[in-house]
Amino acid sequence: MEAEGLPGALELAAGGGGAGLSPEKRAALGASLALLKRDYRFEAVWFWGCVHGVRGTYYIAQGLGADRAAPRSRLYSLDCVEWSLLTPVAKEVGEQAERLKGRFQGDPSFQYEYAEVSAEDAERLLEDGVEPVIKEEDRLIATIDQIDRAVGIVPRGAFVKTPLGSVHENRNFEGLSLTEAKKLSSYFHFTEPSNLKNKTLLEKANWDPSTDFLDSLEHDIPPGSWTVQPEKGGAVVVLRSLLWPGLTFYHVPMTKQYGYIYFGTGEKNLDLPFML
Repeated sequence: MEAEGLPGALELAAGGGGAGLSPEKRAALGASLALLKRDYRFEAVWFWGCVHGVRGTYYIAQGLGADRAAPRSRLYSLDCVEWSLLTPVAKEVGEQAERLKGRFQGDPSFQYEYAEVSAEDAERLLEDGVEPVIKEEDRLIATIDQIDRAVGIVPRGAFVKTPLGSVHENRNFEGLSLTEAKKLSSYFHFTEPSNLKNKTLLEKANWDPSTDFLDSLEHDIPPGSWTVQPEKGGAVVVLRSLLWPGLTFYHVPMTKQYGYIYFGTGEKNLDLPFML
């Protein structure tokens, strides 16, 4: 969610509970995120949320450029004041990080042993002088990326894709109606689409290529992995992910106010298919 409107957005996303951030933390975030935007020269800064560890909590922010679909810069803080840049990890490290189980420790330098590694791969790594271990900092960036791909969402029409392929905020977006806001089909995954190529020409007949360039939530697997609830008498619609507990999206119908935030342990609900 946008850093500028963070206090109000937290109230909407958490049903008035402030999403678990103390007034001191919210004040610190308001000041430090503004400095992040200035120092790193970001076009916009989003507060992504928190990953709660055993001994500490990671506060996550994302820096965006003019093209909103371009890779984002991700930063973390342990105190909402000092921020460290997270560097993207190699594909192999990311795949290993996604296999790790259990809580985060809250220590960026903590090391995990590879969850699954063959004898050949272990020998190759040792020959290259690399131990088969993963730093928690690498696991953190892999988890953030995994959550964004799976449940990072935006309302239909909030962004437009130009003929050159760049994605920008839609200045003409005035929000979804309450009726549309209650439908899963009105929300898109804000990541590279994977299901669009499987759509028939008939299904694409009423689509606008400038706004319908992302995958809809209505075909997410497993079905039923989202809850949609109007709150505050229909003044706000809240979506919660059951696949990644802690991910909350909010939208105020007929306005430009929307966003998502994550407050959780960074663990996927692998039992969800058996719970539905």
